[in-house]
Amino acid sequence: MSALAAKPKKTVETQLKTTKIRITLTSRKMKALEKVCSDLVKRATDRKLKFSGPVRLPTKFLRICTRKSPCGEGTNTWDKFEMRIHKRVIDLWSDAHVVRQITSINIEAGVDVVVTVNDDE
Repeated sequence: MSALAAKPKKTVETQLKTTKIRITLTSRKMKALEKVCSDLVKRATDRKLKFSGPVRLPTKFLRICTRKSPCGEGTNTWDKFEMRIHKRVIDLWSDAHVVRQITSINIEAGVDVVVTVNDDE
């Protein structure tokens, strides 16, 4: 019985809820995408948050080959068009209100942002 009495009682610490936030950025313009990534990373380092990234995912190449001739007559000449889609992923670990402050930056035109929040329990 004395062994049970000797154990110190656990104190309840009030901790802010830490969540994992994944920010996925997609764009056809690489310069605009890199600028938004650098702004997010700069804000995260200013607030001393734990983050990883930006992780560069493989570029998607969308290709279309079409005939130049509208009627189908003449020589077989082809036009080849290509669109490149660049993608970056940044992971942050922090509170929800801090993430709102970080993501309130000016986002360049043509950059799509998807924010996914997962609880870290």
